[in-house]
Amino acid sequence: MKPRERWCVELRSLGPSEWTRFLGEHSGLPGPRANTELAIAFAEVADWNQISTATNDSDEYLAMCGTVALGARAADPGAMTKLHELASDSRWRVREAVAIGLQLLGDVSFGALEKIVEAWVDDHDPLVQRAAVAAICEPRLLRTPHAAAVAINICAKSTTALTRWPQSSRGASSLRSLRQALGYCWSVAVAAAPESGLSAFQGLGQDDPDVAWIVAQNLRKKRLKDLVGTAS
Repeated sequence: MKPRERWCVELRSLGPSEWTRFLGEHSGLPGPRANTELAIAFAEVADWNQISTATNDSDEYLAMCGTVALGARAADPGAMTKLHELASDSRWRVREAVAIGLQLLGDVSFGALEKIVEAWVDDHDPLVQRAAVAAICEPRLLRTPHAAAVAINICAKSTTALTRWPQSSRGASSLRSLRQALGYCWSVAVAAAPESGLSAFQGLGQDDPDVAWIVAQNLRKKRLKDLVGTAS
C-alpha cells in the first residue's frame, strides 16, 4: 500500500474530531519537510466543512492540508476566492499547498487547471503568478503537446511580467519568490516540449539581470543541460 493510501485508511478509521490531533502528530513538523502525502490524503477524504476549518486554522500544517484540499476542488466557483487569497499567504507552506492542490485538480481535469493558471498569470500579485507557474510546471501533467505549450506560455508570460517591475522593486519578497519559481520551472516546461520550449527559452533577453539569473539557474538543471547539449 502506498503511503498516501495508508494515510487515507488511517484518517477514515478515526472520527473527524480526532483528525486535528492526528494531523499534528504526523505533520513532520517541526522539521525540514512537512508530510505532503498526509496532506494529499486529507484532500481525498475531507468534506467541505473540514476543509474550511483547516484552511482557516492558525496552525500552518492544518492550513496547508486544507489548502491542498481546496486546490483539488478549485473547479468549484466557491473555492476560488479563498484559494486566490491563500496563494499570497504569508506562510510559504500554505502558498506551496496551493500549487500542490491545483496539480491534483490537473490530474483529474487539465482543462480546469488551464483556465485557472491562464487567469492567474495575468494577476497583479507576483505570488499569484508564482502559484500559476508552480502549479502547471509539474512533469506528470505535461504529457501532451498542448499541456506543454500551456506551461511554456505561462513561464513566458510570468517572466515578461517580472521584467515590467522597476529594478528598485525587485527586492520585494513576492518578486523574489516568482523569480525563484521561474529559476526551475522553465526547465520543466522545456523538457516537456524540447523543440518549441528551447526556442522560447533561448529567446529570453538577458539584458535584464533577473532574466539572466533565471536562464543561468535553469541551465544548471540536468534535464535542460542535456537538451541544450543535444541541440548544440
